[in-house]
Amino acid sequence: MKQVILKIGGMSCSACSNGLEKYLNRQDKIESVTVNLVLAQAKIVYDDTLSISDIEQMIKDSGFESLGVYDPKKEEKEQGILKSFYIFLILALILLYISMAHMIGLPTLTYLNMNSYPKTYGMTLLILTIPFLFYGRDLFQSGIKNLIHKTPNMDTSAVHHLYFESSAIVIFFVKMGRLLDERSKAKTKEAIQELVQITPESALLLTEHGEREVTIDEVKVGDILIVKPGMKLAVDGIVTSGRSHVDESFVTGESKPVTKEKGSSVVAGSMNYDGYLEYEAKRIGKDSTISEIVNLVMEATNTKAPIARIADTISGYFVPAMMGIAILTLLSYLLLGFPMSEAVISFVTVLVVACPCALGLATPLAIVVSMGTSAKHGILIKTSETLENVHKVDKIVFDKTGTLTYGNLRISHMVTDMDEQELLSMVGSLEEKSTHPIRNAFLLELEQRNLHKKEVEHFQNIAGIGLSGVIDGQEIYVGNQKLFSKL
Repeated sequence: MKQVILKIGGMSCSACSNGLEKYLNRQDKIESVTVNLVLAQAKIVYDDTLSISDIEQMIKDSGFESLGVYDPKKEEKEQGILKSFYIFLILALILLYISMAHMIGLPTLTYLNMNSYPKTYGMTLLILTIPFLFYGRDLFQSGIKNLIHKTPNMDTSAVHHLYFESSAIVIFFVKMGRLLDERSKAKTKEAIQELVQITPESALLLTEHGEREVTIDEVKVGDILIVKPGMKLAVDGIVTSGRSHVDESFVTGESKPVTKEKGSSVVAGSMNYDGYLEYEAKRIGKDSTISEIVNLVMEATNTKAPIARIADTISGYFVPAMMGIAILTLLSYLLLGFPMSEAVISFVTVLVVACPCALGLATPLAIVVSMGTSAKHGILIKTSETLENVHKVDKIVFDKTGTLTYGNLRISHMVTDMDEQELLSMVGSLEEKSTHPIRNAFLLELEQRNLHKKEVEHFQNIAGIGLSGVIDGQEIYVGNQKLFSKL
């Protein structure tokens, strides 16, 4: 069996995702399918004899579109609200004013008075409505396709709107709802995008002619790469030359930088602080540590918690049930002698008000947001079911090697014969010019104590062991035992 995560286009509500999931699960050689409405993805486990193109054809046959294999690096960032939305907002307000101003006592335009100039009034509404029909063409296409494939969703009801202003305004509000929905879903992807962006897009490759900047895609296993102070490591590898301190806190949670020298392993996305390193590329692309973390998060978001399965089941029956109730409402009004116009308005009202989109979206949206936020803070959750059961936890046990930290270095206490403020002021002034992570602890302490920094002359960064400089005519050294043993 093989597994793939495909991007899906054309899904707008839980009925869409449920319909696609059911359709694919009925196909031969498809072992299992989980459709993620929030991330617009389908996780598919399938027989080796099937190809990706075969599966994409199945998706097309179901009324949706495959946008290719999911690649977090190619995910587009959220765009602002499209200009077209504002144009249709203005048109909607004009349409509402023309058709309803008289109902609330607002002045009406002379030549658009429905009683005095009914033809002009009607033609104006028609002309203003036509752009909305084009604007909402995807609703009609989706509704018809899903009806043909026996997976009706809330788009299926759009063809029944018969009145100019009603059809235009309903289409506008549905599109506005989808816009807000898409913006909400885009926010849930930010944490995953931040994980992907931990690794740099380029690297320094060591060649026989010197160093050369290349893209990550050009790096091959066995290449010797260079990382300088302030740069991030591009791939997982082994140090072949040099010595430096590296921040691996995004993987280990340990805020203290790790010393790296020949033979040490390094992780892509780690920050190199104060030294020069050459390292051999060992794990690149999908095999890197950060890729495995991203895949773990994606696997988790594509699993369904029990509560999500319940919501999907309910919303799966909800659409046909509401359509049935709407039709029953229409027939009941007609049988009771109400005019056709009132019967249709009641029919449309039931369809619009009963839209179950929020029902099917709320639970998966909450799950994806929770998992994304957790990943952003270094907490990886394997399944949605695990997340759902977290509320039952009343005790957490850490082993003797477990480390609970703020995630950054801080000064806890000082032991000195000098005046603390004077010592902090000198050391903090020197550390400010350093790239070592310990500098932030001193700068934070200076800020909290409202201490002023001093002017530093002849600053020197002594790689791996400390700093030196001249403050107020005095030569100052800050570093570890190796530094002072050399003085």
